[in-house]
Amino acid sequence: MTYDNTLKYLVEQYPEDFVRYLLASEATDIQILKTELNQEPIRADSVTFLQTANQILHLEFQTLPASTPPLLLRMLDYWVRLYRQYNCDIEQIVIFLKPTTSETVFVDQFTARNTSHHYRVIRIWEQDSEPLLLSPGLLPLATLARTDSPQSLLQQVAVQVSMIEEAATKQSISVCTQLLAGLVFEPELIRQFLRIEDMRESAIYQEILQEGLQERREQGIEQGIEQGIEQGRQSELRLVMRLLNRRLGSINSQLQSRLQELSLVQLENLGEVLLDFASEADLMNWLNRVEA
Repeated sequence: MTYDNTLKYLVEQYPEDFVRYLLASEATDIQILKTELNQEPIRADSVTFLQTANQILHLEFQTLPASTPPLLLRMLDYWVRLYRQYNCDIEQIVIFLKPTTSETVFVDQFTARNTSHHYRVIRIWEQDSEPLLLSPGLLPLATLARTDSPQSLLQQVAVQVSMIEEAATKQSISVCTQLLAGLVFEPELIRQFLRIEDMRESAIYQEILQEGLQERREQGIEQGIEQGIEQGRQSELRLVMRLLNRRLGSINSQLQSRLQELSLVQLENLGEVLLDFASEADLMNWLNRVEA
């Protein structure tokens, strides 16, 4: 989530930098399009559509190669929906961020019976860092580029960030650089070259943080209920085990394993009757009835 929002911010704030780098052209009439397409909504890890001179540049950033549905199928789906909606030329580029040997990062087309769809793939760790060092919006990606000396590259990026004159821009680029650099560098090394204070003070970081918290809250409602039930079950299990140990002495491992599998309701029922047990045989008979 953090990387997705960071890259979405960079593309939306510095679209000219990305068009210049990826399409080798200058564009001033850029329009940022919405990332949710019509029909049944689909969303990617991070996707931004830049409309320039009747052409759409569709960028898909991937931190991990695996996705559901598969990335190559999603790229075809995006193209069809974009073309249906805008009826113009579409340049699709997938940018993989984190080094991997997965075969997925070398696939650049979807092929099925009667259908073949191509798109560009960029493995950022194979790219020359020099073009990325020329534009503020691309500096965070430069930390992930090809280099024989990662530490020197990180230092070079930090120097370029420090040379940005406008304070708010410098702060935002510094934060984005720290966040993306975290994909390949240890936090201690990042802190050597970039101000950690920028992270706490930055509006973009707070925005990313709030979006991430909101998404986790929404996703966590159902998970929270399930976790709460499980926590309650574990608490009841500990209580029942203590009572059984007091009543019957140490419980053998086989019975303990069977107790571990009981639901919260079953454990509550056991807690009500265990004081009537005189031996492990009584506990075993009760478990047999419950499990029958």
